[in-house]
Amino acid sequence: MIACLAFRLLQSAMGERNFLIEGISGSGKTSVATMLENRGFDVIHGDRLLAYQGDPQTGVPVMPRPQDPAFVNAHHIWDVDQLKRLIDDQTHPRTFFCGASRNRHHFAQWFDAIFLLETDWATISRRLDGRPGEWGDDPRERSLIQQLHISRIDLPIGAIAIDATRPLHEVVDAILARC
Repeated sequence: MIACLAFRLLQSAMGERNFLIEGISGSGKTSVATMLENRGFDVIHGDRLLAYQGDPQTGVPVMPRPQDPAFVNAHHIWDVDQLKRLIDDQTHPRTFFCGASRNRHHFAQWFDAIFLLETDWATISRRLDGRPGEWGDDPRERSLIQQLHISRIDLPIGAIAIDATRPLHEVVDAILARC
């Protein structure tokens, strides 16, 4: 009974419903976010709005090393305080946060659900080819993304898997059906 009451108090301190959509580079996070926006949902592009290079444990900013993709990936974190303010905003019935961060362990519990966009390497590679000049265009970045895809390091454990090889509208429908 006490645990149930504590959970309800925690829920009432957050926005009405908050969802995190994660996945490896090229899995479709930005495309899903854009379609959700086009359907009228509140969407936060975490990798654009919240991300910076910092220590995943302390949040202390670090000097970027753009020539070192492994360092960039390992230190790609979100501003936890800013995220908390956005989650506390109760003006929207549902808010979708799209992106990935290495400090997710500091805030994963604030989400009603975490979705993981799953896809095969051929699809990821094709998508990365279609966005020249962005992360994954450099051969070192591409190699790292492939290693991360194979190892599944950095992916949220226990997330709701969504088949992101399907047409975009079906991917978004699958997420919404679970919200």
